Amino acid sequence: MRFRPALLATLTVPLCLGLPAAGCSPLGAAVGVGAVGVTAAQTEKGFRRSVSDTEIRIAINDRWFQADEEMFRKVNLQVQEGRVLLSGNVRLPEQRVEAVRLAWQAPGVREVINEIEVNDTSGLSDLARDIWISTELKAALVFDDQVSSIDYSIETVNQVIYLMGVARTQAELDRVIGHAKDIAYVRRVVSYVLLVDDPRRNS
Repeated sequence: MRFRPALLATLTVPLCLGLPAAGCSPLGAAVGVGAVGVTAAQTEKGFRRSVSDTEIRIAINDRWFQADEEMFRKVNLQVQEGRVLLSGNVRLPEQRVEAVRLAWQAPGVREVINEIEVNDTSGLSDLARDIWISTELKAALVFDDQVSSIDYSIETVNQVIYLMGVARTQAELDRVIGHAKDIAYVRRVVSYVLLVDDPRRNS
């Protein structure tokens, strides 16, 4: 879910979305920040990198929104340790190029992977199927006790699953990809997941 620039200015607003009114008190916001910190600390990339990735995401979304609201709505964004994966559908080749250019402008970006498609034929049924696929895969990872589901980011575009994250072992990554391939309607699985000891994580 993305937020307009006015909302992006504060991290407490997103934390309060979807919570009861009491959860938006200063104490509730503090608890929310604490919960995010605990979750980030549990991932393979750790708290500092999680916060940095959040800042990158906010900066890119803000640039996209200011430049082209349609591009902002149609391009998906995954960030992992400064590596940025772009996917989605746009109408014009120029939008594809501009999305990449603006992504590189965000401080802290180390790599931009462009999987954006120039395709104006996707409809609501395609979007609903993509959401269903992502939901099915997330559920499969959560219930697999041999997979640390929190370390993976999932986007589905035109029945193609895009994975980012940090895998503890090759065997774990193989299980994640296997779950993805087992889901109905999936046409392809594209993985940009790195192993925990991959030297590119510290390059």
